[in-house]
Amino acid sequence: MDVLIENGLLVTVNKEREILEHHSIAVQGNRIAEIGPAEMIASKFKDVRKKIDAAGKIVFPGLINTHTHLFQTLLKGLGDDMALADWLATMTFPSAAHLTPEYVYAAAMLGCVEGIRSGTTTVLDYMYPHSMQGLSDGVIEAFRTLKIRGILGRGMMNTGEEFGVDPRIMQDSRTIEKDVLRLVRKYHATENGRVSVWLAPAAIWSITGDLLKLTWSIACEYGTGFTVHISETPFDRAASEKLHGLPDVEVLGKLNILGPAVLMVHCVHLTGKDIDMARANDLKVSHNPVSNMYLSSGIAPVTQMLGKGITVGLGTDGAASNNSQDMIEVMKTTALLHKVATMNPVAISAETVLEMATIDGAKAIGMEDEIGSLEAGKKADFFIYDPSRSAKSTPVFNPVSALVYTGSQMNVETVVIDGNIVMEDGKLLSADEEMVIKDGQKTADDLAQKSGSIKNKYRSWKWR
Repeated sequence: MDVLIENGLLVTVNKEREILEHHSIAVQGNRIAEIGPAEMIASKFKDVRKKIDAAGKIVFPGLINTHTHLFQTLLKGLGDDMALADWLATMTFPSAAHLTPEYVYAAAMLGCVEGIRSGTTTVLDYMYPHSMQGLSDGVIEAFRTLKIRGILGRGMMNTGEEFGVDPRIMQDSRTIEKDVLRLVRKYHATENGRVSVWLAPAAIWSITGDLLKLTWSIACEYGTGFTVHISETPFDRAASEKLHGLPDVEVLGKLNILGPAVLMVHCVHLTGKDIDMARANDLKVSHNPVSNMYLSSGIAPVTQMLGKGITVGLGTDGAASNNSQDMIEVMKTTALLHKVATMNPVAISAETVLEMATIDGAKAIGMEDEIGSLEAGKKADFFIYDPSRSAKSTPVFNPVSALVYTGSQMNVETVVIDGNIVMEDGKLLSADEEMVIKDGQKTADDLAQKSGSIKNKYRSWKWR
């Protein structure tokens, strides 16, 4: 065996939802070879390259972030306390218009490191509509450097100026098609399968019907995924009706962009009819509660979607509308938000939230046979959680509650992705974390200065 995680408490999230005490995980290559009682595994596998003692600790499947914008890691704090129109016009769009591959790489490194520290092993990055070529390559280079499991969603806009889209981040359909095909052919299913490329139209109201059909045809041809922002705000639905004659969800139906490879993001303002359509066509959903609260978009009807059997994963969204990439924070927020939204303390349990962040997140990206639970034969994507690293997480009576309600990045001790130990005993192994942080600050300062329309920097920020 290459790695043995010995004598831990395993929260498997397998079909039986087993929690196994005093068990060990044997890893060979990039897969879990066997799970069993600690004594049995120790006696069976004596020749082991690396042993990690997990006594007194909890092992969870890696968390799956089904939606973010990693470039926004450079924008933390610049979009605070703004109406959405101002958030877009004075901060987000100007920043996107001045991105370079070097900026994007620094941002992706910083965001992925933060994610790894919160137990994230898989991230789906929706790389914003491009102002220049090569931006997506910067994200993928960060995935490769850190050895994280990464999905690059190649973003695009080819219309929408009437709705406030900055023309500097719009591209014509031919340019988009050429770059998408380049990315898919060069990077999809590379790095031992850790890196994938998806199609990621920005929003239905910023994409013409022809381009929507083209991107869907490419996704189908290459057997990859399609993700799009849907009904985040009432504006999304109204603008889609103005451009396409139908609300955004119904446009998907009209164009036959349907099936399990479609991941809809946000879905805050879905109607009952929309929910039924999503269930009938096995459309997946990424729920981003912190972002929805930050921008006051509303509360997505998650309990109704779960009740209908729709697969709902979790996402941080970009740091410009969250200020972090912390999936542990997202889990707690999800549980609390829907309790208060329904005025029902049992509306969503800690266990349900953990499922959304692991096995349901895996289903949302079509990888439930490979990741999302601790099972022999699956990819070795997991993290070790040590409650004793903080007073906040002590004492522990329920391991799932310990993660969802009292956990923090401080408790994430070791992270394994695809069989690679990328963080051990709190130390990042796949990059110089101090340099990542320094480079992130410097790059953020440069971008904020270059994007002269940003008004919320510390030199111009005013107490409100």
